[in-house]
Amino acid sequence: MSKTQIQRTAYGEELVALGAENPNVVALEADLGKSTMSCLFQEAYPERYFEMGIAEQNMLSTAAGLAASGKIPFCSSFAVFISGRAYDQIRQTIGIGRLNVKICGSSSGLSDFGDGSTHQAIEDVAIMSAIPGMTVLTPCDAAETRQAVRMAAKIDGPVYIRVVRNPVPDFIDENAVFEPGKFRILKEGTDVAIAAHGAMVDAAMKAAEKLSAAGISAKVLNVATMKPFDYAGFAEMAKSVKAVVTAEDHSYIGGLASAAALALRRSAVPMDYVAINDTFGQSAHSVAELMAHYGLTDEAIVEKVKSLL
Repeated sequence: MSKTQIQRTAYGEELVALGAENPNVVALEADLGKSTMSCLFQEAYPERYFEMGIAEQNMLSTAAGLAASGKIPFCSSFAVFISGRAYDQIRQTIGIGRLNVKICGSSSGLSDFGDGSTHQAIEDVAIMSAIPGMTVLTPCDAAETRQAVRMAAKIDGPVYIRVVRNPVPDFIDENAVFEPGKFRILKEGTDVAIAAHGAMVDAAMKAAEKLSAAGISAKVLNVATMKPFDYAGFAEMAKSVKAVVTAEDHSYIGGLASAAALALRRSAVPMDYVAINDTFGQSAHSVAELMAHYGLTDEAIVEKVKSLL
């Protein structure tokens, strides 16, 4: 079994490492530092840490000012709050101004299982992707989260990083090169391509194993950059298989399913998706319980693949 790690911890630790290398890196938090793990940066560099309270709008406006003065601000909060409450400030000030602000949406998707629909971001990728000039990174594990934080600091402009609350298995080599705008092939296959991002990469890999036992060769793609999306590369990849299935812990509207459909709009390769339908989340006893309820499982991916083939 693969080792599991927590993306939030990787985010906080990499922020600390960046802070040691670059005095212009600062961190802002909306009263959730112990959940997003930006508290690690606070412990290391308290003079560069700004606790803004439960006020995401003010946090993003302050970050815009810091960016305009030459700082590299990383803002953290739950994904549902930082993408929703502060949308106006992100769009009007940071987006239109193309300011160098980095936004971390923590506890995304259904991963905050106990707090229910008000705390579960199932539309954040769609919201952030719709903002012109915004880069959207959706790492699948701890190592890729570290790489995404590093890449965000290098990109000149606004970046959104999406991480989940629960531990996820390791898939990415910590020494691998992170290329924004490119997907990673984690497993080669010739019959079907399963494209996933974030927490659903684990389900995609498990589905590929089950399909292999059934005599179906599955290629697995880790789409860690939802924007800019590699439409041309995705369409070219699809030529090597008979079908494509996408998987994500997000609404099918404005997420990977939508991006893949756009990429394959002139292709004869059939596709289907495993994602959250047009509905909100709810409370549960565990992440696994919610994922099963909404059909976000390796079994669901296997069923979609078999129906297409």
